[in-house]
Amino acid sequence: MKQIFLPFLLALVVMLASCSGSSSSKKQAKTSESSEMNTQSETVKSDASSTKPHPGEALYKTNCLTCHQSDGSGVPNMYPPLSPNDWISDKDKLIGIMLHGLKGEIQVGDETYNNAMPPHNGMTSQELADVLSYVRSSFGNKLEPITQAEVAAARGE
Repeated sequence: MKQIFLPFLLALVVMLASCSGSSSSKKQAKTSESSEMNTQSETVKSDASSTKPHPGEALYKTNCLTCHQSDGSGVPNMYPPLSPNDWISDKDKLIGIMLHGLKGEIQVGDETYNNAMPPHNGMTSQELADVLSYVRSSFGNKLEPITQAEVAAARGE
């Protein structure tokens, strides 16, 4: 047992001795690395703060995300995707769905959906315009925004 323990102890002492001599250079490397990471972090923060989130994004997360998902993909056979399709590109149809809801079978792409969507007529015209504009500019959509005036006109205001 002593024959195995002595070489192990000797190796341990050599390792500790070699580590202690380079601790200051390791500290310098860590300080330099930490400084570099802080600089990168500040760059990311300044980039993120320079681009404001879309005004409809928070409304989407509150009112639409549960059914249509964070990426707008929907739920197969239950809730349709919000990716480019005729329902999203038709402003009047989209505004009408948000104001009056939708019931019955619909076709989106190659899929059929038959779940009710409740109306969101409790939202202001500006809120509806914001959330619909967010959908029309997200999830692969590159469509023009919907204005508050368009929503107000559909409401008869």
